Amino acid sequence: MVVLNKIYTRTGDTGDTALGDGSRVAKHALRVTAYGTADELNATLGVARLHAEGEMDAQLARIQNDLFDLGADLCCPDMERDAEAEYPRLRMADAQVTRLENEIDAMNARLEPLRSFILPGGSALSAHLHICRTVARRAERQAVELATMEHVNPAAVKYLNRLSDWFFVAARIANDEGRADVLWVPGANR
Repeated sequence: MVVLNKIYTRTGDTGDTALGDGSRVAKHALRVTAYGTADELNATLGVARLHAEGEMDAQLARIQNDLFDLGADLCCPDMERDAEAEYPRLRMADAQVTRLENEIDAMNARLEPLRSFILPGGSALSAHLHICRTVARRAERQAVELATMEHVNPAAVKYLNRLSDWFFVAARIANDEGRADVLWVPGANR
């Protein structure tokens, strides 16, 4: 159980922060940037949920929980030492990726195929989900870059890749199952 009885610690006042394994790194380290962007995505998703209801809201709530799992995974480097950790490390699992894929397939089955690119917008929920999509892509790029330098759980990268696809399809669902999508008209304003 997590107990947060004091919010500020002053330990980061000199520009460094602790990772999940207790090691300290600069606050601008790529690992911190990657899990910080996952946190930003979670906050952005919280705003999107203000416009969601029913099953969509339940799915978004599950994703918010997954994003905390993702942050916990990304903040703990060196997976090879997981067995030595005092407490079991929380790592993203392929089952979380598979759940997203199944949900994408179910939503996509309700949509007509796209015949044009779409512009972010339409309903408020759709617009917010498109913002989530772009933040998820940024988090994915950061995790992929981190993986070129340090070990990153492959399931975490796969999850972010599927998640941006999930947000795209969900944004279409939020636009009256694609009927209210805003279509791109190439060169319309030349």
